[in-house]
Parts: sequence; C-alpha cells; structure tokens
Amino acid sequence: MFMIALMMGVVSANVHAQIATENAKLLDNTFISFEGGVATPLAFDAVFPVNPTVGLAFGKWFTPVWGAEIEGTAWFGSHVYGGTNARVNFNSNGNFNAIRGTYVGVNGLLNLTNLLADYQGTPRSFELGLVSGIGWVHGYRPNTNDRYNNALGAKTGLDLAFNLGAKKAHTISIRPSVLWNLSQPGTSMGTLAFNKLGAQLYLGVAYTYHIKTSNGTHNFKTYDVGAMINEISRLNAVLDECQRKEPKVIEKIVEVKAPVDNAATVKSDNEVWVVTFATGSSILTSEAKYILNSVGNDAIVDVIATASPDGSASFNQRLSEKRAAVVADYLNKRGVRINSAVGKGVNPETGRSAIVKTLQ
Repeated sequence: MFMIALMMGVVSANVHAQIATENAKLLDNTFISFEGGVATPLAFDAVFPVNPTVGLAFGKWFTPVWGAEIEGTAWFGSHVYGGTNARVNFNSNGNFNAIRGTYVGVNGLLNLTNLLADYQGTPRSFELGLVSGIGWVHGYRPNTNDRYNNALGAKTGLDLAFNLGAKKAHTISIRPSVLWNLSQPGTSMGTLAFNKLGAQLYLGVAYTYHIKTSNGTHNFKTYDVGAMINEISRLNAVLDECQRKEPKVIEKIVEVKAPVDNAATVKSDNEVWVVTFATGSSILTSEAKYILNSVGNDAIVDVIATASPDGSASFNQRLSEKRAAVVADYLNKRGVRINSAVGKGVNPETGRSAIVKTLQ
C-alpha cells in the first residue's frame, strides 16, 4: 500500500533537474485540513441512508510533488440491517451509538499536476493528487469483546484541489476515496483480504490551510539552476576580461605602497596619485585610503575618475561621478582643498580608477 508513497521521492528527484526548490525548515510547508462528507458500503447492497463523516488531518509537503499526512476520521449513524456490512458499519443488533467508528492512518500524498507539468513556484488554481495510506479501524459497539471492533485498514483516493487567493494559502478539495477493511469481516478466522467486503466508499469536501513558511510565503520557492549557472558564467567572463585590462595613466605616476609597520601617513612630493576600485564599486579600499593619506593637507587638487568599458555608458558615467565624489569627500575631510571633482565615464586607458592631481 505504501508503494506509491515510496516511489514519490524517486520520481520527483529525477524530474526537471534544472529547477531546484529551497531547503525548507522542519515546519515549513505544513498544513492542517478539516473534512466533512458521506460514506456508504462499497458493495452497494444498502446505499441509503448514507453515513455522515468528519475528519482532521495534519501533514507536510516534502517537495512540491510528494508529502505525507496523519489523518483521523469518524463516522456517524449506520445502516440498520444484518450481514457482513453490518460489522463494517458498526451496528450491533440495531443499537445506536453516536460515533459508529473511527479510522486513524498515515497517508502518502502525490501531486500529479506538479509531477507531470512541473512546479512553477506558485501552486496552480487547480491541481490533481493521489492519496494512499494504511491505518487502524475501530468500531464503537456495545459488545467490547467482539474481535471485529478493531481491524487493519487502508485508504486510496483522489484529491481534486482548488487553490484560492493570491498567496494560495487556502485550498478547497473534493476527495472521493475508498477505505478498505483488510481484516475481512464475516470470516471465522478474520484473515486479511483486499476486496469490497467491509470497504466504504467516501465523498468528502475538505478545507486546507497552508501554514506560513520561513520564506514568508505559504508554499515552496524555486530557483532556475540553469539560468543561475548561465549568469555566473557570464559574470566570470566579464571578470576575466577586466583582469586582462590594466589601467594605464599617461601622466607621471609614482605608486605609494603601504609600509609593513602600518605607519599612519606618508610624506610625498608627488604630483599625481592614483587609486583603483573593484568592478562596479565606488567604495574606497584600505589601500586606496592609505594612498590618499599621502596627499598633503595644504594641497589643492583636481580629481578625475573613470570606469572600465563593462556595462552601459549611462551606468559607467554615474559610477565615475560617484567615484570622484567619494575621493573628493575623503580628501576634503582631511583638509585637502578640492578644485574640481569630475567623473569622465568610460576610459579604457585608466579603467576603474580615480586620479588626484595637484595644481601647479
């Protein structure tokens, strides 16, 4: 009976390998369901009156394709007649009990829609699923010594789910199913059997609430692994290209290197200083700050910043202006007078840099 549930993980793990779901926490993708319906013997030898049922289930979806639930169901009323189905319907010589019987079981859940059509990151408005499980049937009858009060049971059925709301947190389901009494009624030995004797046909309507997950939604989040790999490859190619291009400065440049003893400043009579930036960044590195610290406090300087050719022209223009402003602000706070601070946009010669030049 658990063969379907056992196959769920194997099938879902090999479908659409390019789409990955997030790693869910223990209580993510859990749900609670309330169900009501009617039941009648599967043998159809006495259909009316039907028996009303109520049920409660708590479960978890491990992937968008398969999950599991613990179910509890109770039956009310009974057909008043003798025979084998009388035992299944929990009669005892026509005596009335408010609850005729209960079923408690563990079910495996298979979402056929997501298995065959792939989960798109949000549940569809309608989805079709399978339910299959095993459990225990107990009859509430006056004769407590009757061995038919307890029986091994199993359940198979469909789940026609209508997911509601923008967040798909609520589901209304139509659930036709069969509850099998595997401890066959009406035999002297009570042997196991899988047939219509003792089986009940059910038609239920359920409301399910999908509990909010740690990702802020009520469902799984997915990631397109193929698209992510392509984007990483593109960015690596851009980075490789940037690393092959070294900024060239036409004017006289004397490099200032940070000393090993971490001295605070460096005295220099250099006329030009150059600092570089990371790709797409206007943040001063510790090495850049050290170089700028060597500009004399009484100097008057021009700041010219540029960008590498990667990216759009408008983006690189804004980036160069931001780099010039960052350098000018840093120097100004040290007391250096700024004559001008200009972003020149793309310059293949100077690349990702800012040039600080003292006025003659």
